[in-house]
Amino acid sequence: MGERRVTERRSDIQGLRAVAVLTVIAAHYGLPGAQGGFLGVDVFLVISGFLITQLLLAEVGRSGRLSLRDFYARRARRILPAATLVLVATVAFSTVVLGAAAALETVRDAAWATVFAANVRFSSVGTDYFARDQVTSPLQHYWSLSVEEQFYVVWPLLVIVCLLVLGRRRGGRRATWPLLVVLAAGVGVLFAYAVRLSHTEPVAAYFSAPARAWELGVGALVALVGARVSAPLGARARALLTTTGLVGITLAVTTFDKSTQSRAEFVAVPVLAAAMVLLAGIRHGDDVAPPTWPQRLLGVAPLRAIGDWSFSLYLWHWPLLVILEARYGTVSPLARVDLVLLSLALAALTYRWVEQPLRNPVRVTRRRALSLYPASVGLLAAACAVSSVVVHQEASTYGEGPAITVQGSQVTDAPHAVLSPDPVVALVQASVYAGERGRPVPRVLRPGRLDLADSIAGVGACDYSPADARQVCPRGDVDADRSIVVIGDSHARMWISAFERIAAREGYRTYYFVKPLCTAADVVVSDLTGAPWGDCSAFRHWAFDQVDALRPALTVVASTAPEGAVHTADGPVEPDDPRRAAVMQQGWGRTFTRLASSSGDVRLIRDVPLADVAPGACLDRGDPDLGDCLFTPEPAHEAEADVSVRAAALDGVPVVDPRPWLCWRGRCAAVVGDVIPYIDRSHLTAVYAALLGESLGRRLGIWTA
Repeated sequence: MGERRVTERRSDIQGLRAVAVLTVIAAHYGLPGAQGGFLGVDVFLVISGFLITQLLLAEVGRSGRLSLRDFYARRARRILPAATLVLVATVAFSTVVLGAAAALETVRDAAWATVFAANVRFSSVGTDYFARDQVTSPLQHYWSLSVEEQFYVVWPLLVIVCLLVLGRRRGGRRATWPLLVVLAAGVGVLFAYAVRLSHTEPVAAYFSAPARAWELGVGALVALVGARVSAPLGARARALLTTTGLVGITLAVTTFDKSTQSRAEFVAVPVLAAAMVLLAGIRHGDDVAPPTWPQRLLGVAPLRAIGDWSFSLYLWHWPLLVILEARYGTVSPLARVDLVLLSLALAALTYRWVEQPLRNPVRVTRRRALSLYPASVGLLAAACAVSSVVVHQEASTYGEGPAITVQGSQVTDAPHAVLSPDPVVALVQASVYAGERGRPVPRVLRPGRLDLADSIAGVGACDYSPADARQVCPRGDVDADRSIVVIGDSHARMWISAFERIAAREGYRTYYFVKPLCTAADVVVSDLTGAPWGDCSAFRHWAFDQVDALRPALTVVASTAPEGAVHTADGPVEPDDPRRAAVMQQGWGRTFTRLASSSGDVRLIRDVPLADVAPGACLDRGDPDLGDCLFTPEPAHEAEADVSVRAAALDGVPVVDPRPWLCWRGRCAAVVGDVIPYIDRSHLTAVYAALLGESLGRRLGIWTA
């Protein structure tokens, strides 16, 4: 085919692999200046598309045919041994170290990863690597492996059709133009699709195989046309091309951040940069010219070694960090260095004793290699089954104590304690007091360990998460002649079970215009990419219009402050910007003024305190007492919540402060009576919100005696 044999390993590619995996680790482990290191995954995808396509073209060139069985046998030898080992180890480690709920989630994630559908799993649950309250999966990084394997279900078939069916022989060679046309068109279309999807559904775009396939396609294009393009290039041009590619990758890693994680127009920078490095290293015929100095730099022994280990290193580094942080909290910088060294050691051992022996086609024949697929599934199924049995046994109880009661806690004997006449507040006082005294966790709690993550009120048919969803769904007493409207984000949704209890007792129709991550304050917030989120603003004003049409007796606003920047005419205002409070206060004021014109009454529910660690997760790990899981409200979050209260005061909007239902004397309970109040760090469980129905109704003035 004009190039050297593709079986000859290029040391610069091994070095590029090392660069890719090291940047990924740097980003995941929080190395300053490497916030865009996750883009190393995109470099990996380009390399993979390039190498696999070279192998396919070489096989067609040698034999005039392409064996799918040989192709998938090679993929099995390359991928399955290390991937299966880390999956089994992660399931086992999670079962021993994590709580029951987290361990069971890992089992579910492993099942998806086993069949190369991890990206589908994480996209469906809305996973975001950078989300604040989200429990991170130790197998989340398997999404990229799933994307690759899904691409390689389709790509060999296209090669067969384009080269062997359409590419008739000309002068003893097959015409590659059909494949080039299909590939170039596919890359263009998929890139455009990725750009569009990243602006409308960024989480889906991040994990989507079609939205990522263009990156593998770029690597394939380099393999297809690289020989012709690079043939005229001299040493200086090759050196410049390699250097430009490395500089492009470096700039992307050091200047991009989480706002670019799914934006294809930004991802194109490291993708094209990696393509330059690959293109510059293609050699021709009897070309024996020495490598250029950038290629020699990439080919130094340490980088070659890390490049050899890169696949296993990528697999090991993430679960080690995630599981330990889930168990013990944030890992110190020194401990992170130790984890990197441990990852390197495990990767070296895996490469030497697992990858290398099983990659040998003499030892592992095609038939044996293909049998690795069912063997991997069987081994993972057994590991997951054992883990599930252990987890369900552990999940039957929490601790060994009785449910907390006011009398049983002895809070009435506490010095300087004035017990509230409100029974809910009194029980909170008792629960905090029991925690301060180190009382044991009750044996049975609601929600149960395995039900906690799903304990959020349903929105019925009115799920406004998708862009442009605009249906209206009356609930509660749908025949009532008075109504309640609740507006906000997920921190409004968490009160639905309380409002449904109020509506059923007092006779109200209810409407819940709640959209996750979309604050009720009338400001322009950022989407998950950091860009202005137009759909949030459009939804909010649509909700205001519904209030105009419905003329409810009561409109309740409940929302947390936006996590990202707020966009103004003067540019984005980040959370730590001194202007932030004024901008948010004005936004809250616009919301209250707008709603007051068409609602009988407007109320604000102040946001609940933010915990440093999710109380449920704290209760689910090790053998804690109630004191271990008490928490102090996070100060910055409290300050943001106070902004909404100040705005409400200026507009004469009454405020319901939920903190007495959760905290006492500056400490917040992880258990109130026999109920866990929080799903995660900041959302109430549906069980606890329902228990607060009467108290909330009385504070709103709509619960009759």
